[in-house]
Amino acid sequence: MTTTTTSTTSTPAAQASPKHTESALPARATVPARISGERPTTGVPFTRLVHVELRKMLDTRAGRWLLIGIAAIIAVALTIMFFNNGGQHSFGDYLQATTMPMAIILPVVGILAVTSEWSQRTGLVTFGLEPRRIRVAWAKLVSALGVGVGAFALAVALAGIAHQAAITFRGIDADWSIGGLVLLGAAGYVLLGVAQGVGFGMLFKNTPAAIVVYFVLPTAWSILGSMVSWLRTASEWLDMNQTMNPLFQGSLTGEQWTHLGASVALWVVLPLAVGIWRLTRSEVK
Repeated sequence: MTTTTTSTTSTPAAQASPKHTESALPARATVPARISGERPTTGVPFTRLVHVELRKMLDTRAGRWLLIGIAAIIAVALTIMFFNNGGQHSFGDYLQATTMPMAIILPVVGILAVTSEWSQRTGLVTFGLEPRRIRVAWAKLVSALGVGVGAFALAVALAGIAHQAAITFRGIDADWSIGGLVLLGAAGYVLLGVAQGVGFGMLFKNTPAAIVVYFVLPTAWSILGSMVSWLRTASEWLDMNQTMNPLFQGSLTGEQWTHLGASVALWVVLPLAVGIWRLTRSEVK
């Protein structure tokens, strides 16, 4: 049995055929025409960044449930005051009942506004669209303070409705007397807590750690300051639970202002400064 092998050898003329060479080369890419019009010279507007951060805080499941929880606590507090002592409470008392839950829980919304970039891994999108992280940090702080202002305005409205309802349905004596400085002090109480929450969120960038430290550390400091004698003087200067109480009275002495400034520098300004520094230098994965 024999096997015949046939080999075909192409000639140089065939290899250099113009048609063969033309078909082997890729098609020439065409350059798109230049888009007419002016080129953008500015980045993302700061107002748009604030709007986006507001959406992150309010248009999420965690944010909504926190606000629902605050509303439920305020409703319970106003109901108790409405039936307690015949509803005989001043407008200032009702305002304190609506302000305190906000001052305690609203800072958590500020914490989530910062830590969500790392816990939900949205940082790549956020800092990809706006590489200047310092602007994102300020947008988070401004939007959180905006939520605080809106919440305080709602607290004033709810306190007024509750007091008027007690006047109408319980027959109490109207007492709308409240000073403008008291209102400003109550607003400052809420906004300082929100700013502190944002600072702790930037400092730790982890939701559980920021929330635990925010509630435990100042509380532990207050307990130690009240129990340990040699810490009482320092506690008068650095315990925000003590230094912010005169805000509801509407009048602070020079010494009280100094104490408030020292405690705010420690618990609000310092975490914000270090947190913004970390936010602008942390690696986003």
